[in-house]
Amino acid sequence: MFKVKTLNEIAPEGLELLSNKYEITELEDADGILVRSANLLEKAFEPTLKAIARAGVGVNNIPTERCAKAGIVVFNTPGANANAVKEIVLAALLISSREIYESIEWTKSLLEKGKEIPRLVEAGKSKFGGPELKDKTIGVIGLGAVGVLVANAAQSLGMNVLGYDPYISVDSAWGLSRNIKRSLSYDEIFIASDYLTLHIPYVEETKNFINEKAIAKMKEGVRICNFARGELVDDQAMALALERGKVAKYVTDFPNEQVLQMKNVIAIPHLGASTPESEVNCAMMAVRELTDYLENGNIKNSVNYPDCDMGTCISNARLAIHHQNIPGMVSAITTILGEHKLNIATMQNMSKKGWAYTMVDVDGKLSEQIVDSLSKIEGVVKVRVIKGLVTS
Repeated sequence: MFKVKTLNEIAPEGLELLSNKYEITELEDADGILVRSANLLEKAFEPTLKAIARAGVGVNNIPTERCAKAGIVVFNTPGANANAVKEIVLAALLISSREIYESIEWTKSLLEKGKEIPRLVEAGKSKFGGPELKDKTIGVIGLGAVGVLVANAAQSLGMNVLGYDPYISVDSAWGLSRNIKRSLSYDEIFIASDYLTLHIPYVEETKNFINEKAIAKMKEGVRICNFARGELVDDQAMALALERGKVAKYVTDFPNEQVLQMKNVIAIPHLGASTPESEVNCAMMAVRELTDYLENGNIKNSVNYPDCDMGTCISNARLAIHHQNIPGMVSAITTILGEHKLNIATMQNMSKKGWAYTMVDVDGKLSEQIVDSLSKIEGVVKVRVIKGLVTS
């Protein structure tokens, strides 16, 4: 039986997918962890831990590289909250244009004016005018699960949509409306857009992606929406651009002390995925990823190991090997299996940056001696027997 530990409240619809092969535990010796926002960066992990599934997209609360070195797969759930984020981005486009938020606050201030309110409303409404979205140009930076939905929705509102993603997947490309124009560079989007919306991951290369140089290339009065990660925007550069009017409005889902002091900011308390539907989708997706890995060794949507899927094991035995992405590894693995007279039925070897993962179905049984020999290969960090281990 597998043990699973939950570190946050996980939607019951997800937990219901755990079969009788699973026990939810409070103990530390779990096979898997389900988590949302709990900070695991300094947490010590037991040797029993095989995987962490994050019910959400961002994994900045998980030490992904440390996990990779220990052979712990870290999953996230891209796309599970995509519709929720798309909807709040559309709301952000509207409130950044029409001064809706500011007008509501102003109207509340009239409460004590009594019968004068209708007249004051008519006299003061001109302060809150703003442009329509139709026929304006929006630049969608990042065309993953969320970016594609935002691009298509903006196009349906009558906006001219420019999209750019140097790493766009085939699935995302198929999902884009034919009317969306593909930009050839970030600069092209910066120069042409009346609105910008960010949908790229936060990694070291994208830190302060929107900075002084990028803003200088943009149109006067551009409106920027950030529902991806706060660290993508240089706060100091944004504050200066807002003060000067270069950026007319900045809508962000990631407020901090500096952001809240900026002029013309609409700061939202990280509500992008805060819908009951999104929480259920994320929980179900996380549980499915975790159980498929624990039961079959398959990896899908990992942030620190490559995707690798050989379906349900129907052979006599299956091995899953976590290792560094170095030359000669496959040869070393197959040599040991050959020395033990094991025929390879199916094999996959996939890599992702510095890490790789090899799955092997063999005809025969696996012994502790074979596992020990594989574990001693230089660069191997973990060997799992999914099926077929014979203990002496």
